[in-house]
Amino acid sequence: MWTNNPITSRLHLKWPIIQAPMAGGATTPALVAAVSEAGGLGTLGAAYMSPEQIREAIKSIRELTDKPFGVNLFIPEDFAADQPIADGIAQAMNDVRDRLGIPHNPQVTQFTEPFAEQMAVVLEEQPALFSFTFGVLDHRLMAELKQRGITVIGTATTVREAIALEASGVDMIAAQGSEAGGHRGSFLPDSSSNMIGTMALVPQIVDRVKIPVIAAGGIMDGRGIAAALALGAQAAQLGTAFLTCKESGAHALHKKAILETSEESIVMTRAFSGKWARGIQNAFMTTLAPLDHELPTYPVQNALTKDIRAAAGKQQQRAYMSMWAGQAAPLSQEISASELVEKLAAETTRICSNLG
Repeated sequence: MWTNNPITSRLHLKWPIIQAPMAGGATTPALVAAVSEAGGLGTLGAAYMSPEQIREAIKSIRELTDKPFGVNLFIPEDFAADQPIADGIAQAMNDVRDRLGIPHNPQVTQFTEPFAEQMAVVLEEQPALFSFTFGVLDHRLMAELKQRGITVIGTATTVREAIALEASGVDMIAAQGSEAGGHRGSFLPDSSSNMIGTMALVPQIVDRVKIPVIAAGGIMDGRGIAAALALGAQAAQLGTAFLTCKESGAHALHKKAILETSEESIVMTRAFSGKWARGIQNAFMTTLAPLDHELPTYPVQNALTKDIRAAAGKQQQRAYMSMWAGQAAPLSQEISASELVEKLAAETTRICSNLG
């Protein structure tokens, strides 16, 4: 049976279906809990949350379900907080601020949440699973997670990254194909050239590591899950598919854009954060595209556009919102998370039975 493998056994899952950890508010406690209650694994995308917010979200999830769930954070990256901002970039963003009626050149007091304090909450709360993106976890933290019985997943976009993650001690690897929405998890290096598709990436990683592999990127239905399993993955991770669920915290305009978009409108950009990410093309991305080589790196650009993204959301201006989505977004459905998990499971069971 496609449901019986080391991942489902270890995490006590009914289905090897994982809801991707999308940071920025989409993965509400209600969404995470609903996926876990339905037999999959819900994951809290906590990278942009303060330690206190993470603790409160975990508490809320546990009030809704006693099933396993995960928490995801971003590995800190070196950056220069005082890097100069090119005049063209500053002017382009201030022009957008004028359209939104907000002040020019806002002062940024914090570029990222305190990772050490975020991790302290994870270690104290002991979710069933901890996953991370953008690097390799410190050996001391890895040991502390293992001591508490927390399963650890690292994100790889290349075979080299997967090998490095296995050597670091992770229990499983999420193989993120280039079709995936949101930020690329690349770290050796973070480059737009690391754009290997899911169908090409998964079997290569499966052949090179000895730990379970989770397929991620472009998977939206039972066909995608069955294909991932055929390639050697032991679970599938879906993000965009859950963004349009009723429990998702994604902005209403973001959900609407996903349901209306075409595959040709989903592109890569560094405009919003300084790091390559895939989303639905809009005016902000188009405006900054010619200036890409001048953009500040992540997380500086991410902090510099925070006011623009927030104002755009409040003013219902999708032209300036970051609307992340994977290449298969047109397959999205407007249903509840439990209905989606049940539908994914039924489709995968039917396909695997027919093949089997």
